[in-house]
Amino acid sequence: MAYLHISWLLLAQCLLLLVTRIVAKVPAVVVFGDSSVDAGNNNQIQTVLKSNFQPYGRDFEGGKPTGRFSNGRVPTDFISNAFGLRSSVPAYLDPAYNISDFAVGVTFASAGTGYDTATSDVLSVIPLWKQLQYYKEFQNKLRLYMGGNKADQTIHEALHMMSLGTNDFLENYYTYPGRSNQYSIEQYQDFLIGIAGNFIKQLYDLGARKISLGGLPPMGCLPLERTTNFMGGNDCISDYNNVALEFNGKLKTLTTNLNKQLPGIKLVFSNPYYIFLHMIRRPSFYGFEVSSAACCASGMFEMGYACNRNNLLTCTDASKYIFWDAFHPTEKANRIISDYVVKKVLAQFL
Repeated sequence: MAYLHISWLLLAQCLLLLVTRIVAKVPAVVVFGDSSVDAGNNNQIQTVLKSNFQPYGRDFEGGKPTGRFSNGRVPTDFISNAFGLRSSVPAYLDPAYNISDFAVGVTFASAGTGYDTATSDVLSVIPLWKQLQYYKEFQNKLRLYMGGNKADQTIHEALHMMSLGTNDFLENYYTYPGRSNQYSIEQYQDFLIGIAGNFIKQLYDLGARKISLGGLPPMGCLPLERTTNFMGGNDCISDYNNVALEFNGKLKTLTTNLNKQLPGIKLVFSNPYYIFLHMIRRPSFYGFEVSSAACCASGMFEMGYACNRNNLLTCTDASKYIFWDAFHPTEKANRIISDYVVKKVLAQFL
C-alpha cells in the first residue's frame, strides 16, 4: 500500500509539473516595430513604403507577397513557430484575419517607423504611439472573444516583442537636418531610450509581463549604406555600426533598470548585432555566398517599388544571399538570427 501511495504521489507531481509547464507556455506573440517585423500593415495605409508585390514573398507559403520585406518569413514568424504557435504572425490591419487569429499572434509593426514620431512622418507610416492604440483595441476585442479573465491571462503570459530603431538613425537623423540640428548623436540616443522606456512601462500597465526589447543590427553593413561608402571602398560604415553598438548598450542598461523598477516584469534584451555581423564577415560559415550586395535587382540600393519582378538582375536563389533587398535580410538570414535569439535569450520563456 505504501508503494501504491508513493506511485500516486509521483504521478500527481508529474501531472502538476505538466500543468505548470502548459500554463507557463507562451500562448501568443504580440509584435511592435518596423519593416523587420511588419507582415503587411503598410498594405492598408497610404504610404509609398510597401512590398505587397513580386518578387517579395516569392519563397513565402504559396509564393505570396504579403507585405513582408523579404523573400519569405520575417524573424517573428520563426519565433512564433519556435514557441509552438502558428508559422507566421499576421498583420493586425490585414482584413483576411480576425481576433481568433490574433489571439495567438499579431503584429502591429509598420515598415519605416521608429521610436521617434518624426521618423514615422518621413514616409507617412504608423507611429509607435498608434501601434499602442491598436494594441489597446486588440485587448478589448480579445476580452470579448475570450472573456475577461482568460484574455487577461493571455496578455500576462504572451511574449511582447519590440523590433525597431534603425530607421530613427538611417531614415531620420542622418538623412534630414531636423533632429541632427536639435540633438548630438548621443543626445538623440538618450531621447530614443526615453521613448522606449515609456513604451515598455505602458505595456506593463496594460498587463504585459514578458517583453523582448530588440537591439539594432550592424546598420553600417546594410547594402544601401555600403553603396554610399565610396571613400571606404564600399565596406561597412564603421561610424554607423559604432552608433548601433552604443545604442544597444543603452538598451541593455534600460533592460536592467526596468527589471528592477517594475515588479513581476521579465524584460529581456534580444541583440541581433553580433550574429548578424558574424554572418556578414564569414558568410560561407552559414552557407551564404554573397554578403555585401542584395539578391533583388542590382543589390546595391533597391527596396520597395524599386525591387520589382521586372528587374532581370534579381538572383534566382535567395538562399545564397544574406540580404534580400538593400535594407532587409533574406528568409534564410532571418531564420538564422531568430534561431540564435531563441536559443540565447528567449528560451527562458519556453
